[in-house]
Amino acid sequence: MTALVRLLVAALLALFALPAQADELRPGYLELTQRDAQHWKVVWKAPVLGGLATRTRPAFPPFCTQSAPQARIEGAALVAESTLTCSKDLAGSKVGLAGMDAAFTDALLRVAPLGRPVQASRLTPTAAMVEVSTVPDRWEVARSYFWLGVEHILTGYDHLLFVIALVLLLLRPWTVVRAATAFTVAHSLTLIGTTLGLIGLAQAPVEALIALSIIFLAVEIVKQDPAHPRLSERLPWLVAFGFGLIHGFGFAGALREIGLPEGDVPVALLTFNLGVEAGQLLIIAAVIAALAVLKRFAQPALRTAVLAASYAIGITASFWFIQRLVG
Repeated sequence: MTALVRLLVAALLALFALPAQADELRPGYLELTQRDAQHWKVVWKAPVLGGLATRTRPAFPPFCTQSAPQARIEGAALVAESTLTCSKDLAGSKVGLAGMDAAFTDALLRVAPLGRPVQASRLTPTAAMVEVSTVPDRWEVARSYFWLGVEHILTGYDHLLFVIALVLLLLRPWTVVRAATAFTVAHSLTLIGTTLGLIGLAQAPVEALIALSIIFLAVEIVKQDPAHPRLSERLPWLVAFGFGLIHGFGFAGALREIGLPEGDVPVALLTFNLGVEAGQLLIIAAVIAALAVLKRFAQPALRTAVLAASYAIGITASFWFIQRLVG
């Protein structure tokens, strides 16, 4: 029994052994826009961190020639623009990224030919080249942005810790689900509003506030007293909704880094948000399952495990908060 307790506590703590940098979703973005029968404008945007910018490069068919790229740094990304000259139509040929097998992230490909619908595809290390279609798959945008949403919640470590802390605070599955629903509604509002240009906040203070929201939940867990429920326990949906508004600005910042396919903004927004929700539900289910096992087989160790995890969450979020304040 003691070994089981140690194993479960270690499993909970392992969830928080995360890199110092949060919000790690930084995919590449390769865009081809046809200018005339032979020429395409190529834009390649790759994050400096993670290896995509240094290890990969756009790849095209042999009958195409790429001009020398004009490169610049924008934020944490390398942006390179060039002209692609092709002796025949790209339809039926493959374009994508070379050297992606050594990268640790994925990329979006957008092909905008003259007189045909835009094609959007997701490039991964196992599928780094995509055939340019005569009739693009209309569901490809939905699939691509759905999986980007899932990846963002699972690898955007600050959002991940917030959801985990919410579960540790409330413990009861249906209470967690109601609070998570409020969180989803709230971040959907600010995500959509910001992406469409209706509202907006500077990203730096948003990232600091996201870290502060995690610290708040960690403190609430440590200070729990069954005889005197705190605000976060009495009105968890209200707290989750308020912080969800802030996290929505963070999601919007990540989506802005990725870019949205012109003409498919509503579909991309909807499916990205659905992906975030799906990833969030996976996190909630995993943490609730781990706590249920701990409660079933090692009830006395439950509070100890929750406290240990809460301190780990609080320390990590405090580091992020200070880091983001000082820039």
